[in-house]
Amino acid sequence: MFGDKNAKTEKGTTLVANNCQIEGDVLFSDELCIEGFVKGNIIAQDGARAEVRVSEKGRVVGEIRAPSVVVNGKVYGDIHSDKHVELAAKAEVKGNVYYNLIEMVMGSKVDGNLVHVKNGKPEVRQVEQRQANGPAPVQPVKAKSA
Repeated sequence: MFGDKNAKTEKGTTLVANNCQIEGDVLFSDELCIEGFVKGNIIAQDGARAEVRVSEKGRVVGEIRAPSVVVNGKVYGDIHSDKHVELAAKAEVKGNVYYNLIEMVMGSKVDGNLVHVKNGKPEVRQVEQRQANGPAPVQPVKAKSA
């Protein structure tokens, strides 16, 4: 009832239907299911246990930032997730995928980089620095005469 502080709140789901088109950024919490077209960034509210689902017919042109992201449609932009990314069989991503855990099904496509993140930050790997002069020159080997 009204004012009952012990009542369990239900998870809300927002649907962008197949025949719906949104232009502009979307800020959400809980669950966002995209079956239509979104041109803009999709951003989960800070601290929300949010999930974005892009269905087989869904398309997103923009960045997705959410703890959990499931894609089976098309995303033209980067995906940032500090929890879990799932790329289903018909997923097509043209952009970088920043993930903590990732699941890719055979048939999914990524045209970009896969970047593992820890604690919300990309892992930095030290690359061995080469000398300014480049690699050491190769010395010729004298052939043995017969």
